[in-house]
Amino acid sequence: MTALGIIAEFNPFHNGHLHLLQAAKKAVPDAPIVCVMSGNFLQRGEAAWCSKWSRAAMALHAGADLILELPVCFAVRSAYYFARGAIQLLAQTGIITHLVFGSESGNLNELQKISAVISNESPEYQMILKQHLSRGYSFARARSLTLQKIIDNPQLNDLLLQPNNILALEYLRVLNELHSSIIALTFPRQGTGYHSNKLSDWASASAIRAALDKEQNLAAIASSVPPYTLQILAEEISHGRAPIEAEPLHQSILLKLRLSSAAKLADIYEVEEGLENRIVKAALQSVNLAELKQKIKSKRFSQSRINRILLYCLWELDKAQIIRFDECGPQYLHVLGFSPSGQKILQEIKSQTDLPIFSRGSDFKKACRQTNQPMLTEMLALDRQASDVYSLLYPDPAVRTGGLDFTTSPVRI
Repeated sequence: MTALGIIAEFNPFHNGHLHLLQAAKKAVPDAPIVCVMSGNFLQRGEAAWCSKWSRAAMALHAGADLILELPVCFAVRSAYYFARGAIQLLAQTGIITHLVFGSESGNLNELQKISAVISNESPEYQMILKQHLSRGYSFARARSLTLQKIIDNPQLNDLLLQPNNILALEYLRVLNELHSSIIALTFPRQGTGYHSNKLSDWASASAIRAALDKEQNLAAIASSVPPYTLQILAEEISHGRAPIEAEPLHQSILLKLRLSSAAKLADIYEVEEGLENRIVKAALQSVNLAELKQKIKSKRFSQSRINRILLYCLWELDKAQIIRFDECGPQYLHVLGFSPSGQKILQEIKSQTDLPIFSRGSDFKKACRQTNQPMLTEMLALDRQASDVYSLLYPDPAVRTGGLDFTTSPVRI
């Protein structure tokens, strides 16, 4: 069986995402598409604009067949661990033959050459990387400078600064490390840059979100997204589930930090180099989260990394717990949605995988109560916690109930 895997956030699903799905279908005709999608919290440490079930519905309308949730312990990590968790999950389905992803480069050979340098970590690479890290650069910046020193490519700096290329390099690195038989396929990213706030037919997800936040009007993004995305967003807004309000989350994080000691924060994942002391001090001096972020930001800690660390603090996600998650990898397949063909694919996956599949809320709830698989229940507990926090961010207080993972059925298209 040939099956395509796509790793995504779809926040929200736009014309660029649709182009990727269509290009994949054209390149490998008749192959089903299985998407591993981040849940309600994303790789940059932010809450999604609308829920995981609504975003799964968008992808299914676009032609995806099956949507699986990436556990939050991988979804809110740096690019390498995000990629590693997602590829491990795709591999565990037992059916994925191709990994499809967009990149600004669009040149697989070029990306593979760079990824090989990263994977091999030659003595020269390690020495130069260490030198740049000792100067206080973030890991991403230090690695970029190191690669520019080793690889003779005048366009390398621009390539390494583009977010889809960064993820592409990590996908290729992980496939190599896992000695995976999955075949990589990349297609050029269409339209404006990832960080551009310019609206167009090929607008980025960040531009679409910025327009929605500013205009509060779906008509502003009508040309940038497929009609079903517009319809699903309208339904989520009318039911009081979108747009997500960040302020309650920010206040909760600030409250958590003011109640925490430096010693307790020192155990939190990615809190290092005395950052715990700066966080405690900044939490007392800051009146909101934006001010706190500015006080603790440095050349070593990027804004995205700080966003993630603050989520880890809220969830008390410590270093030892992350080590356990990384050692065991994804422990289950949580189905967010499927098409009629996706339902057939699920049957095939059941015959191939050793992982439990949760295709009903009751399955999820029952698994949370198990005691004989501690890593599974620990990973599920974090997913459930993330969903319960997320529902408190809905605009309408009447729909802010918890336990939605226990009661929400997968989307069926």
